Amino acid sequence: MTPATAPAKTQNYVGPLLIIGALFFVFGFVTWVNSVLITFFKQAFSLTSFQSTLVAFAFFISYTIMAIPSSAVLKRTGFKNGMSLGLVTMAIGTLIFVPAAKSVSYPLFLVGLFIIGIGLTVLQTASNPYATILGPRESAAQRISFLGIANKLAGICSQFIFGGLLLSGANEVINAASLEKVVTPYLILTGILIVLAGLIRFSNLPEVSEEQDDVPTDTTAIHTSVWQFPNLVLGVLALFCYVGAEVITGDLIISYGHAIGFSNDEAKNFTTYTLIGLLAGYMLGIIMIPRFITQQNALRYGMILALLLTMGALVTDGFASVLCIALMGFAISPTWPAIWPLALNRLGKFTKLASALLIMGISGGALLPLLHGYLTDTVSPKAAYALLLPLFGFILYYAVSGHKKTSW
Repeated sequence: MTPATAPAKTQNYVGPLLIIGALFFVFGFVTWVNSVLITFFKQAFSLTSFQSTLVAFAFFISYTIMAIPSSAVLKRTGFKNGMSLGLVTMAIGTLIFVPAAKSVSYPLFLVGLFIIGIGLTVLQTASNPYATILGPRESAAQRISFLGIANKLAGICSQFIFGGLLLSGANEVINAASLEKVVTPYLILTGILIVLAGLIRFSNLPEVSEEQDDVPTDTTAIHTSVWQFPNLVLGVLALFCYVGAEVITGDLIISYGHAIGFSNDEAKNFTTYTLIGLLAGYMLGIIMIPRFITQQNALRYGMILALLLTMGALVTDGFASVLCIALMGFAISPTWPAIWPLALNRLGKFTKLASALLIMGISGGALLPLLHGYLTDTVSPKAAYALLLPLFGFILYYAVSGHKKTSW
C-alpha cells in the first residue's frame, strides 16, 4: 500500500464504523439497564438474590441458544439486513414490557428480556466481526474500543434515566404498583428501535465478507473444523468468564450496595462508577493500542489488576469494597476488545461460525450471575465476589499463553 492510497482505506471504514458505533450505543443502553431492573424487580416482586439474577439469565442465555442460528441468518441476509432484523426483534421484546407491567408478571418480563437478547445476538454476531474485518487486524482492538465507548456511554445514560425513574426516593416503597413506571420508557425505546431498523436497512452500509480477512489461503485449508483452532476455543471460554465477571461487577453492584446497607438513592449510582471505569479504559485503549502496547499485553495487565481489586473487595468493608468492585470496570476494559481479534486470528472462512461461538460465550452473563446470586443467598454478599478469582485467572492464562496455541 502506498502513502497515497492509505488515507483512502481509512476513509472507507470510518463511516461504517460510526454507524456500528450508533448501534452499540443503542444496545448498550438496553443491556446496562439490567442493573437497575435486577434491583427494581427484586423489591417489586419480593425476590431472593438468586431469583432476581434471572433477569441476567433470561437476557444472556439467548446468546447460547441463538448464536448458531444467527450465523445461519447472516449467511442468508448479510451483515446489514441482519442488523436491521436484530433491531426489529429487540423492539418486539421491549414492547412485551407493557403487558408484563399491566399484568404484574415477572415471567413475562423475563420473556421480553429473552427476546431482546435474541435481537442482540443477531446484532453482536454481525457487528463484532464486521468491526474486526473492516480495517487492519493489528488495530482491531482499537476499533472495538471505540464501539465499547459508545456502549458504555449508553450504559451511563441508562443508569441516570432508569435509575432516577425506578430507584429514586429514599423513603419510597417499591412494590408491584411501581411496575407502571416502565411502560412509557419502554414504549419510547420500542419506537426508537423500529426507526433505527429502517435507517440501517436503507443505509449505504457496505457488505464485508470473511474473504477480506487477511489470511493465507493455505492456512485454513488444512483445517476441516472450527474446533481445530485452540485460540478460538480458549477464547470462547475466556469470553464466557469475562461476560460473567462484567455482569457480576456491573449489573449486581447495586444489589450488593443495597445488601450491605446503602439506600436505593445511594446504590443506584454504583453501576455508573463501573461504567466510568470501563469508559476510561476504552479511551486509554484507543490511545495506547497498538502504538504503545499490544492488545494481549493490555489484557494481561488488566487481569492482574482485576485480581488485586478482587482481593481488595473481599478484605475491605462499606464503600471501599464497593469502590474496588467498581474499579474492576477499568481493569477489565481491555478484555472484550482484545479477545475478539486474538480468537478470530487467521480463522478465514470459519470467521462467521467462529463469531457465533464467541457470541455463545456471552452466556457467561447468564450462568455465572446465577451462581453469584446463590452464593449471596447462602454464604454472604461479599464472599460471593470470590467467584471472580478463577474467572480472572483463566483470562490471564489466555492473555499469557492460551491465545498463542495453534494446535491441540
